[in-house]
Amino acid sequence: MIWFVALGSALGGAARYLLGGLVQQASRSTFPTGTLAINVTGSFLLGLIYRYAADSAAISPELRGMLAIGFCGGFTTFSTFSYETVRLIEDGEFARASAYMLLSVVLSVGGAMLGLAAGRELLLLRRH
Repeated sequence: MIWFVALGSALGGAARYLLGGLVQQASRSTFPTGTLAINVTGSFLLGLIYRYAADSAAISPELRGMLAIGFCGGFTTFSTFSYETVRLIEDGEFARASAYMLLSVVLSVGGAMLGLAAGRELLLLRRH
């Protein structure tokens, strides 16, 4: 199991680096859009994986560990979110820090909810 988690972590970290950088560059802003996008999509993916894996034999425990613990753990960036929030506060950007915290929490929880719903729908499609 540890090798599956390690592989997923490596892939998730690489995906975070690439996608987060692309999103940040595309936003042309100092607002941490890349990290926000990673946290929201990571929350969606984790919800999708857990819902689908919980009710389907199609995903083995090893694959679930690789995707949920490894990939999503390596992909999401809560520590980066925390650091960026502190930096905004230290720079006197209280409104931007507040917006970032609110958006990160609300959108990431929403992403997890949508992921769970998407997983449920995939299971229904698979059964028909």
